[in-house]
Amino acid sequence: MKLLRNAELRIQFVVYMLFTAVGTGLALWAAPQKSLLFLVLFLAMAGYHFYVTKQRYVRLERLCTEIDAILHGSEQKTLSEYKEGELSLLRSEIMKLVIRLREQNDLMRRDKERMADLIADISHQLRTPLTALHLTLASMGGEEGEDIRKEHLLELRKLITRIDWLVESLLKIARLDAGMIQFQKQRVSFGELLKKAAEPFEISMEVREQKLAVSAEGGFTGDLSWTAEAVGNVMKNCLEHMKDGGTLFVTANENALYSEILIRDEGEGIAKEDLPRLFERFYKGKNSGEQSIGIGLALSRMIVTGQNGIIKADNHPQGGAVFTIRFYKGII
Repeated sequence: MKLLRNAELRIQFVVYMLFTAVGTGLALWAAPQKSLLFLVLFLAMAGYHFYVTKQRYVRLERLCTEIDAILHGSEQKTLSEYKEGELSLLRSEIMKLVIRLREQNDLMRRDKERMADLIADISHQLRTPLTALHLTLASMGGEEGEDIRKEHLLELRKLITRIDWLVESLLKIARLDAGMIQFQKQRVSFGELLKKAAEPFEISMEVREQKLAVSAEGGFTGDLSWTAEAVGNVMKNCLEHMKDGGTLFVTANENALYSEILIRDEGEGIAKEDLPRLFERFYKGKNSGEQSIGIGLALSRMIVTGQNGIIKADNHPQGGAVFTIRFYKGII
């Protein structure tokens, strides 16, 4: 019998036979006329026990077959139902494990697809400045005056700066995606944060005669460097959409619930169709310039939301775009 291949069941079978033999012998000695009845009773009990055991093993075998099918990529979504008992409990726990494994598999698949999309986007975004770089270098090989050569060198410097910023931003996004960044939690004043965020734009603002009007009180608890990166990307976006001589207004304050930063420019505002997608990665709005890549605001959102905050954009009633950044002091 296939059932008796199990060593545990063979031992049980031997023990039942011994009990049956001993019980029948005692019955034959004590009450010979009832010994046959005792033998039939013992055999019936043994038969019932092995019948129930066999059915349990049949169900176990079916359960193992279904698990094996799932492990080998079967489209089967669930396991067979069982009545209350240890098999039902086992089936329930296995289903929890199967669901968890499927969730992990789906997550890994989505991560793989996201990584493939990211690589494709990086390739696309790098190809444009690299092509321009090669064309500029090729044009410098001909005979030309000193003024034209200086213009080409300036263009090369701009392209290299753009590529450097792009690579750095993409690496930061990749690190945030991978969960490799642990944001610091320290008390930071808004004055210190806004000063650090605006430093990279001081020269360009001076050249374009743009002004920065800051009104800041209080602060927040978070990571100074990463938050300055997020705020700086928003400032950069606003400054690029303002004309020469415009003013960038930055207001920061703190209350019992959250710390808030408002950044308002004097540009042409944000197109209504762009508002819902403005913070999507590699999304370029209707009014985006040719040099726009579409990752600065996406990076800002990742940094802000990673510190229990929100960031949103809208059009100000007085004109221009306004960005709101909030860092909540409790869980939202």
